[in-house]
Amino acid sequence: MSTRTLTLARNTYPVTLPSIRDSRLHVASVVITIHVLGQVALGFQVSVPQIVSAILTCAILEVAITFRANRALVWPASAMLTGSGVALILRVPTTTPHDHWTFHAWYVFAGVAGACLLTKYVIRYRGAHVFNPSNVGLVVAFVVFGSTRLEPLDFWWGPLDVPMTAAYAVILTGGLIITARLRLLGVVVAFYGTLVAGIGLLAASGHCMVARWAFAPVCGFDYWRSIVTSPELLIFLFFMITDPKTVPTSRNGRVTFGILVAVASTLLMAPQQTEFGTKVALLGGLAVVCAGRPIVDRLLRTSTRNASRRRGVGVLSSGRVSVRAGLCSALAIVVGVGIVVAGAPARGVVVATDAELLDRVPHDVDASTFPAISVQQDVLDWNHEITGPGAQEIVLRLAENLQLESQALLRGDESILTAVDHGDRLDQMRDRLRQGVASGTTVVQQYQIDEVHVTLLIPFGRQDGLSLGLESRGTVTSLTYDAAKEVKSRVTTAFATTFVVRRATGARWLNVDELPLDAGS
Repeated sequence: MSTRTLTLARNTYPVTLPSIRDSRLHVASVVITIHVLGQVALGFQVSVPQIVSAILTCAILEVAITFRANRALVWPASAMLTGSGVALILRVPTTTPHDHWTFHAWYVFAGVAGACLLTKYVIRYRGAHVFNPSNVGLVVAFVVFGSTRLEPLDFWWGPLDVPMTAAYAVILTGGLIITARLRLLGVVVAFYGTLVAGIGLLAASGHCMVARWAFAPVCGFDYWRSIVTSPELLIFLFFMITDPKTVPTSRNGRVTFGILVAVASTLLMAPQQTEFGTKVALLGGLAVVCAGRPIVDRLLRTSTRNASRRRGVGVLSSGRVSVRAGLCSALAIVVGVGIVVAGAPARGVVVATDAELLDRVPHDVDASTFPAISVQQDVLDWNHEITGPGAQEIVLRLAENLQLESQALLRGDESILTAVDHGDRLDQMRDRLRQGVASGTTVVQQYQIDEVHVTLLIPFGRQDGLSLGLESRGTVTSLTYDAAKEVKSRVTTAFATTFVVRRATGARWLNVDELPLDAGS
């Protein structure tokens, strides 16, 4: 950085300006480019005022703290990186999508970013900050406030089109150049290689998570692929764990650090069943290892001293090499077993369709009565197969589900409901079934659907997966049965509603909710 002076009220203050050679400016150029792509092409749910409030808060705090300590005006390069990093990852679910200039919850971004920066001055070890400021602040914010108030950027940003290709190119090119210049590629390779292996082990064991960008639980290879190729993971890899102030200085120490962060992240991710929990666990791995920095430093110093003694004595005997290799292998096995055991809660999410149950309950749908079906372009952008026969198959499942719901109510059989409903819809239908059993009066609906428009419903603040809204119009006949299952009344009216369906258990499309038509539009 270049230094000049500024005279105010007869007092002269040094002024440190940014230098084009400062690696922090290079990191900032990458992050700002991703911000721009997010605003103009990738549909990031964050506004310009939210981004600016985070950056300005950190910059003002840094300038004030530095001036008070050194009586100098210093360009707040690190602080602005902290603010832009927070704004890149942090999301407030209630922010209106595609509103680039809203001031909604700007103070949340300012508050979280300011708290992140202050950790650099409050939590210190041997004269240096312990944590990457944006990392630890975000982890604490997500844990404290939960997914209904705050959430991290998604693992999956969108289909691999031109904007996404550009984002990958910017992250990979900028990340590799900057980390190579800072001699931090050892951390990058050690972390990524270990995480890829750990997540692969989780995926092979049947691990699943639900994500708001997927219609069904993300399991197996898809789980592994969605994480290890995630642009959010790459940002964490290149621009968060590689903070020069929080990594060891030696080459071996940096490799060890990268491995430890990957192991910690994988162990924290293993029991998580939602994308929110998985993302926070990934970030949390770095915070956990940084929190144990005194222990890590002590172990690294001991290892370095022992290595120096061995070099002084001579080459290790083959026996000692074998012992060390055996210990490393045993440790890897223990960690692998720990990952598999820790992942037990997130297995078995996918439930096969109970074909035997459904086959014994009448639910025939005449294909000739199919309504006119149109599909919103957003749906095709997310899944090109939901058109033509694909859309007809989903509407068929809706019609079958509605018939099976009526059969469940008439028979008083909750097991039928669990085969076709999920979430709020299942709770509502269970209540109706129990009320009918208690009162002896059952009301069922028979739908004649004339037209369906398929839309995309992306949840914000709830980790319950991507859904389709089937905006439906037609007529519905309400039949009232008495305790003897005799029809007591019949009323036919027009209806307009949005049936919400999702592959919530990974198999059949299930009814998960019913919304007023304008709520699903």
